[in-house]
Amino acid sequence: MHVIATAGHVDHGKSTLVRMLTGMEPDRWAEERRRGMTIDLGYAWTSLPSGETLAFVDVPGHQRFIGNMLAGLGPAPAVMIVVAADEGWREQSTEHLAAATALGIRDGLLVVTRSDLADPADALAESRRHLAASTIADAESVAVSGATGAGLAELRAALDRLVARLPPPSVQQRVRLWVDRAFTIRGAGTVVTGTLGAGTVQVGDRLELRGEPVAVRGLHTLGTVQERVPAVARVAVNLRSVPREGVARGDALLTPDRWRQTESVDIRLAQRQPARPGISTTPGPTSAELGSEMTLYVGTAAVPVRLRPLGADTARLQLARALPLQVGDSAILSDRTRLHLPLGVIVLDADPVPLRRRGAATARAAALQAAGELPGLRDQLRWRGAIRRRDVLAWGLPLDDLNGVHVAGDWLIDADRWDRWVTELVDAVDARASASRQDPVLPVASARSALGLPDTDLVASLATAGGLRTTRGGVGRPGRSPGLGPAEPAVEELETLLGATPFAAPDRDTLDRLALTGKDLAVAVTLGRLLRLDGDIVLLPDAPARALRILADLPQPFTTSQARSALGSTRRVVIPLLEHLDREGSTRRLDESRREISR
Repeated sequence: MHVIATAGHVDHGKSTLVRMLTGMEPDRWAEERRRGMTIDLGYAWTSLPSGETLAFVDVPGHQRFIGNMLAGLGPAPAVMIVVAADEGWREQSTEHLAAATALGIRDGLLVVTRSDLADPADALAESRRHLAASTIADAESVAVSGATGAGLAELRAALDRLVARLPPPSVQQRVRLWVDRAFTIRGAGTVVTGTLGAGTVQVGDRLELRGEPVAVRGLHTLGTVQERVPAVARVAVNLRSVPREGVARGDALLTPDRWRQTESVDIRLAQRQPARPGISTTPGPTSAELGSEMTLYVGTAAVPVRLRPLGADTARLQLARALPLQVGDSAILSDRTRLHLPLGVIVLDADPVPLRRRGAATARAAALQAAGELPGLRDQLRWRGAIRRRDVLAWGLPLDDLNGVHVAGDWLIDADRWDRWVTELVDAVDARASASRQDPVLPVASARSALGLPDTDLVASLATAGGLRTTRGGVGRPGRSPGLGPAEPAVEELETLLGATPFAAPDRDTLDRLALTGKDLAVAVTLGRLLRLDGDIVLLPDAPARALRILADLPQPFTTSQARSALGSTRRVVIPLLEHLDREGSTRRLDESRREISR
């Protein structure tokens, strides 16, 4: 299937043309048929001479419904511009062409209707002059008459040639189905419709809607039930257990965990206004000339945004609600005074870093300028240093060329940043060793903070590259182990005392006599030479295991008093020791005074 949108001035025959081609009524509402004008989006389809199926999104032409027009035009890969021979090019013709150009639509067809009422030559010539400055300047032209049917065969043939030029869709890509309608069917529940531009949807699929999982209960396309619908297609999706008020136009059905919902994007202004006869094409306004309060039209969504200029043609947008956007997305930026002159924008960064420092906006503009037409993976790596692979995919960046990129697990790292981080880690480890002979190992958390790493997972890979060794929780030089230094004799004496009486923890006076307090005692505990239970209660590391063997020989359950007697110790030591065994799960406390060995 192929999908194209209609466009053109109000009452120039867009809906009539769709009826001629499809035999279907695209205007769904009674008010539309009564007033003879399209107010909301309409849909119809037909088979072309080649056998290809073509679906039309019929958009309103009236100025007051331009938001609806953009919702239909946004997801469409091609456009059919309709101009009446008896009226010629009009105001909304310019607006719709400007919107198509702003969205970057490059495939289209010019159709002059009512050729029975006036010679179409003048309207064709005038329309072609307008198209010359647009993205569909090379569009084919056809003249038709809805009253007589003249030119209908030529139009069908031209549509066949148009769809043959459209790029093939990628049915393997992730799904982003912008919702343009949502309604309820008795016995089925909530149904949403949209244009599926990429990917494939199947009955039973788990998708994501507003951050929540949803299940596909059923699928329809072109009025028929389907089990599987590949792109490109007009599709109706029946959602299981989703209330009608839980979905609206501008929402999107997404492949789960493959998209980043963002409230901030960096964009480039990309619009040039179509030339009018006798007037040369001029660039659009700079970002500084735009208002701070704008509306972003993307897909079928219309979201208020705050604009912060960066460079002459770049800006940062803060969205009123999060949208699933990716690098390269085309959108329209407008305010109430510029709806008739839509500004095209291209998303350059779907998850930009915050601008916190003075001069950050100017630096950001320079970075975006240096990145060229569209920033890629290497640009992002230069800006961030390291990126998780899943984030790169969520931003819509390809991963087909990783030459010169360091890979560490799920992380991709810029080559220059990698070398700098390795050097900085080695320097930080050496500084730690110089400052603390007793504890020369740099904790992983300290290493991450010193280097400004996005995650501690990177420390081990950087340590290996720097010829360092990693221990539990730290990084150090090979062969350089933590030592007690002058406190070594005191620890050895305490080990001897505890070896003879393993549950006779030294009191504060003994620790003071040995000068084994504060940092020296903490280092001994860190090195595993001693075990600190609570406050000044210090035993050998194997004391809990020894105690457990003794307690297992007692009648179960046993009291604290029985444990104290069996261990030959005091309540000062036994109570913290038993609580330690409770935390380990080796013993289980039954009440205030009784415990038992856990089986």
